[in-house]
Amino acid sequence: MDEQGLNDAAIFLMSLGEEEASEVFKHFSPKEVQKLGEAIARMRSVSRDKVDEVVTKFTNAAAAQSLLVSDTSDYVRSVLRRALGDDKASLLIDRILQGGDVSGIESLKWMDPLSVAELLRGEHPQIIAAILVHLEYEQSAAVLKQFTERQRSEVMLRVATLEGIQPIALKDLNEVLFKVLAGGDKIRKTSLGGVKTAAEIINLLGSNIESSVLESIGSHDPELAQKIMDKMFVFEHMVKLDDRSIQIVLREVASETLIVALKGASSELMDKFLNNMSKRASASLREDLEARGPLRLSEVEEQQKEIIKIVRRLADEGQVVIGGGADDSFV
Repeated sequence: MDEQGLNDAAIFLMSLGEEEASEVFKHFSPKEVQKLGEAIARMRSVSRDKVDEVVTKFTNAAAAQSLLVSDTSDYVRSVLRRALGDDKASLLIDRILQGGDVSGIESLKWMDPLSVAELLRGEHPQIIAAILVHLEYEQSAAVLKQFTERQRSEVMLRVATLEGIQPIALKDLNEVLFKVLAGGDKIRKTSLGGVKTAAEIINLLGSNIESSVLESIGSHDPELAQKIMDKMFVFEHMVKLDDRSIQIVLREVASETLIVALKGASSELMDKFLNNMSKRASASLREDLEARGPLRLSEVEEQQKEIIKIVRRLADEGQVVIGGGADDSFV
């Protein structure tokens, strides 16, 4: 959801009243609730015309929707089985509908990273890995930062080699989470974990921890460590994006974020951005960079991560391509 859509959603929710809005919030993910809550908190006043505009927009959008089937889950199962046969369809059905299979773990997504870390700290690394791959990458990274260096490395080694989660593993998760998860016997192996998941989480750990984790994994399995690094996307890899992709990214990034992020960039990457801006914008950015004094590395890395998140979102939406070739490597 872009900023305009977020603001419209916030205005619409405020127009509903507390009781109705609270019912709507129940259907959002933790991250969506946080974003909408922040958007509502930022608002000071909204004109009547704006409220009417948003409500009309929602009403028109709702009127354009119609429920084509009464049970979408059954519909997906039926269509895929008819098209692909039982075996192939079962693999896709589990992936598409697996959110219902592990719904209990949603409770962890509402907890702060420190609380999740305290809950998991005494568990076996394999159990921790099986739980973290169900969380958002950012939350998993924040949880890992609460662990010791040794425990982080052991967990990430298992995340990277996790090819799926068997029903017996989900029984262990049930015990760890005090039976938060349900239906372990009926759940098929889920396709979570692996090299890409490990790379996504490590990307968000910060340069110091990142190096330590990769070094530890490399001491156990050099080939695995290299595979993870091949899937990682860091700020400097943006130099390999084509000009069109850079221009799309620039439209999404706030100027202040770009200024801070580029304070730690190579001259090659700096030129990549400047060459894809208008002369006026390029000159203005150069002036801002020269006027900005020294910044802490943590500040620079934080803003670089914000840009990486934007790039990954745009890549997921198909607007930019961040792969470095057929093997999708960057190194």
